[in-house]
Amino acid sequence: MATDKTPARRGKLLVVDDEVELMRALCESLDEQGFETRGLSDPALAADELRAGGFDLLLSDLMMPGIDGIQLLRQSLEFDPNLVGVIMTGQGTIQTAVEAMKAGAFDYILKPFRLQHVLPVLDRAMEVRRLRVDNARLRQALGRLTYESDRYRIVGSSPAVRKVVALILKVAGTDATVLVRGPSGTGKELVARALHGNSARRDQPLVTVNCATLQESLLESELFGHEKGAFTGADRPKAGLFEVAEGGTLFVDEVAEMTPALQAKLLRVLEDGHYRRVGSTQEKHADVRVVAATNKPLEDEVKAGRFREDLFFRLNVIAITLPALRDRREDIPELIAHFLHTRPVGKVPFRMDPAAQGVLCGYDWPGNIRELANVLERAQILADGQTITTDDLPDNLLLASKPVAGPAGAATPAPQVPETGPDDLDGVERRHVMDVLRRYGGNKVRAAKALGVSRRTLYRLIEKFALAPASTPTDVVSDHAVE
Repeated sequence: MATDKTPARRGKLLVVDDEVELMRALCESLDEQGFETRGLSDPALAADELRAGGFDLLLSDLMMPGIDGIQLLRQSLEFDPNLVGVIMTGQGTIQTAVEAMKAGAFDYILKPFRLQHVLPVLDRAMEVRRLRVDNARLRQALGRLTYESDRYRIVGSSPAVRKVVALILKVAGTDATVLVRGPSGTGKELVARALHGNSARRDQPLVTVNCATLQESLLESELFGHEKGAFTGADRPKAGLFEVAEGGTLFVDEVAEMTPALQAKLLRVLEDGHYRRVGSTQEKHADVRVVAATNKPLEDEVKAGRFREDLFFRLNVIAITLPALRDRREDIPELIAHFLHTRPVGKVPFRMDPAAQGVLCGYDWPGNIRELANVLERAQILADGQTITTDDLPDNLLLASKPVAGPAGAATPAPQVPETGPDDLDGVERRHVMDVLRRYGGNKVRAAKALGVSRRTLYRLIEKFALAPASTPTDVVSDHAVE
């Protein structure tokens, strides 16, 4: 066990290896580094220890008598789904890695190894452990939220999503005005729906208006209503959305697009609930909760004189900020599964090929979640079977996607950018494809896998850039420690 003189506790670790001396030496070294370790040479006993719980990580040898490391990991995840497993093996093959990852391993380590190479892996594994525990808590919190349908759920487990959910849970039961901020396509309306659906107003209307889609006169009439004869074409009185939403919630999207005159009228409603229909002298009172949203930095709009400072302060009572999708990439697999389930094309559900999912995770998504949903709808339509592959994704997305962190947590190095102009994107792409082809000696199968695209897409790129793959192989071999 770690002593008081060692670094702060880094996690509780079960080390399992039938090579007793190696197991003991490893435990002793990890204890000195601040881990709390328990070492066993019998995998059957290890299964009993894991069943009792209390461990953060499992560091297990692959080849052991009776139960191998993969079987032990599978069993342990049944006891504790939040446990993180790392497999040690002297058989560093692709098949070994695939089997370990399919069993739920976070990473695998090749024997023999140096301690300084193991410690970063274990530290990353502890980060995963903490995230899994936090995600379990998040799922409990999400379970406390109710939604009008599965289609309009808030999806994700990233820290940013956890913060959003926590705020919704705190604020939903109040009548406080909420300002939802974030880029277009990040799900601001979903937040408004969650706030309304988990409030005492849930049985009353949720009404939505987008200020960017209407001219000032039409928007004023839409919000506050008008009397007969108020303007040309007003042949009968009309109730505004504040009346329609009585007792419920009004979601005012793109609020920064309001003119100063309308901003003043909205401020008055927020201050005392009073407003007038266009063309009327009679005061009306609204019992409506307002949730506003914007993709603009309102502080800058205030400084520029385009947005009233007093309205900004009144709207910004509670601010919920949604990040761009590129800043929460860890949520992309869950979002993919959500959209394939809730927005299917046809009756038979689609699945995502791992290579295609890797491309989606490596793309920057300037259109955010809305763009992801549209790409998945397109892919379902174009897919030949029920599996979405890279052939079903747009070419521009394939070319713009960047390598993402692999199982070991290290991203594939980006290619060196050639000396071209800053706007010569084709030149950068051509050089990258050419370098990968050269690295694999012109082998298109291996080059396509390295690029994360299908062979069909690679052929299109070769044709597009008029490439003649080099015949001299320059394979890159991993540099593993031998001590």
